[in-house]
Amino acid sequence: MNNKSTKTNTKFHQTGRKKRIVLGVLLSIILVTTPFLFYLYRFAPTEASSWDTVFGTIEAGNFTYIQSYIHAALTKITFVLLTGIWFLTSKNWWKYAILVPFTMFLFQLSGVLNYKLQYIDEYDFWYSLPVVLPILFFLIYISIRLNNRVEEKDNFKEEVDDEIHKIFSDDL
Repeated sequence: MNNKSTKTNTKFHQTGRKKRIVLGVLLSIILVTTPFLFYLYRFAPTEASSWDTVFGTIEAGNFTYIQSYIHAALTKITFVLLTGIWFLTSKNWWKYAILVPFTMFLFQLSGVLNYKLQYIDEYDFWYSLPVVLPILFFLIYISIRLNNRVEEKDNFKEEVDDEIHKIFSDDL
């Protein structure tokens, strides 16, 4: 009976390891291909206002040419992809700070995709403020709390070091 549970546990461990390796390889492939994604706009027609593709017709919207539109969209998609991966794979306490640029890139991407908007960067800034401000306040709060804890630990460490030094100096 014990031997069977050991085999199951080992098999589970190997499966988890295999999933981590596959996930790591997929993330590596995505990260390696992002520069190619960034330059994919060069395949679009240079002086056309629309482009018929397998996925349908792509219109340039407020952009003069489809190549400019594709370049703007792929730039924003690349940054959304990279900051999203960074946020999901980060294990640090400050990883929520990554949500600030991520939110900005998402709003910029929505501004590019919504061709009815004339001022893309103005749109994303004002609409992202309700999302960004609570994150900033939360990060400031965490920073203050962590600084207080670090100071408490430093003070405690100094007291312990002083006590140890006092004990050893009394013995000598």
